[in-house]
Amino acid sequence: MVTTSQKLVISGYYGFRNSGDEAVLKSILTALEEESHRSNVTIEPIVLSGDPESTTSMYGVRSVHRMKLKEVREAIKESDGLISGGGSLLQDATGLKSIPYYLGVIKLAQWLKKPTFIYAQGIGPVNRKIFNPMIRSVFKACNYVSVRDEQSAEYLRGLGLQWNQIHVVPDPVMGLPLPEANAEEVSSVAVNAQGASVHTKLPVIGVSVRFWESDRKELTAIAAGLKKLCSKKAVHLRFMPFHLPIDEQASRFVMEMLGDLGNKGSEVSITKDLTDPQLMLQEVSNCDVVIGMRLHSLIYAASQYVPPVGISYDPKIDQFMLRLDSETVGSTDALDGDKLAKTVANLLDQRSQWLKEHEEGITELKQEAKVPAQQIIKYLGRKG
Repeated sequence: MVTTSQKLVISGYYGFRNSGDEAVLKSILTALEEESHRSNVTIEPIVLSGDPESTTSMYGVRSVHRMKLKEVREAIKESDGLISGGGSLLQDATGLKSIPYYLGVIKLAQWLKKPTFIYAQGIGPVNRKIFNPMIRSVFKACNYVSVRDEQSAEYLRGLGLQWNQIHVVPDPVMGLPLPEANAEEVSSVAVNAQGASVHTKLPVIGVSVRFWESDRKELTAIAAGLKKLCSKKAVHLRFMPFHLPIDEQASRFVMEMLGDLGNKGSEVSITKDLTDPQLMLQEVSNCDVVIGMRLHSLIYAASQYVPPVGISYDPKIDQFMLRLDSETVGSTDALDGDKLAKTVANLLDQRSQWLKEHEEGITELKQEAKVPAQQIIKYLGRKG
């Protein structure tokens, strides 16, 4: 069998020190590599990044700056196709520039007669109707479309895409593997707020927070819930900033409200400068429960069979928890600290029961996360 080499440009929110988005990229690269080993197609990735040097250093792949149009055009021109995804790329909740940018990259590839693939994206919210015909036009010209939830699929069907044009698959990060056993610094040393090392055998509660409400009421409620939990049970609260540096600031905001929990037998620590997604995944795997505002903190947890407790600031959080046949504990504008404490305590006490109920479903999601890579490699194999 003759092996063909195919260059694929990968477009997404990469190179911005966001562990969740970096995990998406690592998951896509890993899935493509695994599938290429089973086929006669070898993939040469070219990643569009906000920090090409960092992306090349971390993943060992070629990278070009996502905002340098000439470089982007040349990369696409020499490629055999473009992957757009995953993550929440097509949404206008955080501004007006995301949708035109990501659609523009896809459209550029289509103008250059390259096949285009949508890889497990979460579409929306799209609040401005002006974007709908743009998304419809670009997506109808794509060679493969997959989304990470049924709500995204419904949105695209509402634009006129046929049901059989859209694959609903899990987020790519469900398939992210732990680092190799001999990887350097497999897990970072736990340090407390003062920078001292923490060594404890207490149950570990992972905490991923971000700023959202202007009055910080959600973080105040989280702090109240954690204090209530620690008044009933000695635990190790492990804060895990997913988007640096802003999530570290949010973490320390909550940590300051907690005060000194040492007299109650609990510990508080925070991960330091973790941008490698697999090292953060290792951190999550060491937890007994994870409380998460960041979507990928919850996906990391579920992928490692760790019970996730979701706090919703966006429908994507609710949608992911529903895929686990679960619900969020509350939203950023209506979070009860006592309910948060009770939910975490119950999961600690009933962790084996939670695993029994969810293990099979999670294993299926981990396998399904590889479907887009399989479909893309299959297409390129036929084309080659």
